[in-house]
Amino acid sequence: MRYYPVFIDLAGQRAVVLGGGRIATEKVASLLEAGAKVTVIASMLSEAIERLVADGSVDAIRRDYLPGDLAGARLVIDASDDVAINRQSWEEAETSGILINVVDRPAQCRFIAPAIVRRDPLLIAISTSGESPFLASSMRARLERWIGREWGPFTTLVGRIRRELRERGVPLAEQTRIYRELTRSDVRDLLRADRAVEAGVRAAAIASSDLNHRGRVALVGAGPGDAALITVKARELLADADYVLHDALISPDTLALCGPDVRLERVGKRGGQEGALQDDITARLIELARAGHFVVRLKGGDPFVFGRGGEELAQLALAGIDVIAVPGVSAAFAAPESVGVPVTMRGLASSVAITTAQGGGSPARLEALARAADTLVVLMAREGLGEVTAALARAVGATRPAVLVSQATLPDQRSVSGPLSDIAWLADREGIPAPATLIVGDVVAASPFLAAVHDQLGEVAL
Repeated sequence: MRYYPVFIDLAGQRAVVLGGGRIATEKVASLLEAGAKVTVIASMLSEAIERLVADGSVDAIRRDYLPGDLAGARLVIDASDDVAINRQSWEEAETSGILINVVDRPAQCRFIAPAIVRRDPLLIAISTSGESPFLASSMRARLERWIGREWGPFTTLVGRIRRELRERGVPLAEQTRIYRELTRSDVRDLLRADRAVEAGVRAAAIASSDLNHRGRVALVGAGPGDAALITVKARELLADADYVLHDALISPDTLALCGPDVRLERVGKRGGQEGALQDDITARLIELARAGHFVVRLKGGDPFVFGRGGEELAQLALAGIDVIAVPGVSAAFAAPESVGVPVTMRGLASSVAITTAQGGGSPARLEALARAADTLVVLMAREGLGEVTAALARAVGATRPAVLVSQATLPDQRSVSGPLSDIAWLADREGIPAPATLIVGDVVAASPFLAAVHDQLGEVAL
């Protein structure tokens, strides 16, 4: 890395900007925001700079740069776009030991100005080491949306608590635990809602050495597989967790969203293999929470859609554990959408039923659901697929359109579609693996994606 990242205190320091155009105007505004005493040197000044000169915010020398103009400056930005001036200003700054940035001339820059996300006193600097200012600005725009205004007062609040803890002589390890709990708490939510007084009271309680710090559990939906489909709330919780107890099918990309110090524990089972018992999982959640840890129970899809989240919630509540539930995108909706199948569609399907082929009841139950709803979604349908499709065919007919989607939303997603009676042998022929979701109904035939693929291949297998 060529550049050493640093923040410079320019309060009351002389900063010189060469040029009076649009870029110079932007640089002047940034320097003023940092508290610098700005002098602009240019024969022509923009209207914005003229206004700053008129109100006394900026000094101006109304001519082009001359050697010696940089004397006494801490920092210089040459936005003149004049090759001769660029060379002369660079030589003077180098000789005088002044930091200089010649705009769009990387070889003539002793510093580069990063894109800044400003949540005073929190500042986030973004740099591409001069490779692409556009990408730095694009990343700044993303962070501006992700990092709310509440982070400014929250940073100030944490700073005040830090000083108080240091004055009390609180050990560093205990300080760190308090900072972590503050970050996980609802203090930022209160600040976002303009409830600053309540936020201060809540923060003080967390920082109190007399507070009995209790752990908590979050039941979090990881979505159908693609890490990009996890909710923002879930991302934040994963980043803050001490422990993450996760299902076997959670993707590595999703687990990569966890914080660097998190302890991962794999629970659940895959493909009929032996795994953790539900009672043992719940007992572990209670044990960790009672030890003061923040635990995320990370489940595929949505925790309350065949994820046993309801059972865990009830047991945690009975044990007196503070618990929250965060929804996820269920494969019941993600799998159909991934192949362009709407589970409801005006004039075609106004109802949908969701069930599972694993522990979901008898064939009679499947038949009843298929008759009751316009669209039926069967989760975990790959094992015993022949029996499932046979039962459904008895209820709604062998020619009912169907599609089986495996590894929905992941790069290795695969699917087969056709009449309900053909789905099982098609899945075997194409080697479609578990986990897979079966969708049955006229909406399958309405999918333009599936229709286009059939036209191209001339067969029912994707």
